[in-house]
Amino acid sequence: MATGTEPPQVNTGVHGATRATIAPRHLRTDRWWLAPALTAAGLLAFIVYSTWRAFANDDYYAAPYVSPFYSPCLAENCLPMQAGPNWEIFGSWWGLSPALLILIFPLGFRLTCYYYRKAYYRGFWASPPACAVAEPHKKYTGETRFPLILQNIHRYFFYAALPVAAILTYDTVLAFRDENYEWGHMGLGTLVFLVNIVLIWAYTLSCHSCRHIIGGRLRHFSEHPVRYRLWGWVGKLNARHMQLAWVSLFSVALADFYVYLVASGAFDDPRLF
Repeated sequence: MATGTEPPQVNTGVHGATRATIAPRHLRTDRWWLAPALTAAGLLAFIVYSTWRAFANDDYYAAPYVSPFYSPCLAENCLPMQAGPNWEIFGSWWGLSPALLILIFPLGFRLTCYYYRKAYYRGFWASPPACAVAEPHKKYTGETRFPLILQNIHRYFFYAALPVAAILTYDTVLAFRDENYEWGHMGLGTLVFLVNIVLIWAYTLSCHSCRHIIGGRLRHFSEHPVRYRLWGWVGKLNARHMQLAWVSLFSVALADFYVYLVASGAFDDPRLF
């Protein structure tokens, strides 16, 4: 009769023949499953929301705000906008939402991010689900095969994320105008955009690739004082990379949702001055 404490019927990984035989799957007594469950729920919520907004193709512009999901707008079917770059690079043949042309870059940057890899590997694939908890997979190949080998292009997505962050900075500057595009305006949306762009830059610059680009492969920091100083600053941000990853994910969704509410007529943007 099974007692529920029998060792799993596998002979690889932590249950290999050369490892100590321990009957339970793990010895943890805390709620180890809570962190990966919350991670999976948070990421899934963002995936559902961003997918809905990306395919909605509507309510992404409310003067002077343009949703960060749709900026820069690169299709001919973009709404007439005076806020943010609106480059009709793609002709009339593009009939889908213009957000699909630009979201691939910031999403690719996040998907290949070292922290997000850990988050969704644990949250969705249970590889492993938590520290000191054996993963259920019998075989581990790492990131050496398709599609996970694509994780290695994270640095190139970092290069693509920089101009996107710069464009969102430009959008934030334009948010200091009123609905008639006159300067001197500051609404609640302006504050939402300001907080968002600060968090976007903090997350982007805290990237491990950014830290390596600035200070990697230097034999003597004393010969590169400027890069050393920058490397130190980025290192401090890098220590908060996980927190910045989450708060910037929330802020960019909040900025888009705020534009949606104003554009759909749910409420008027409160003017602060």
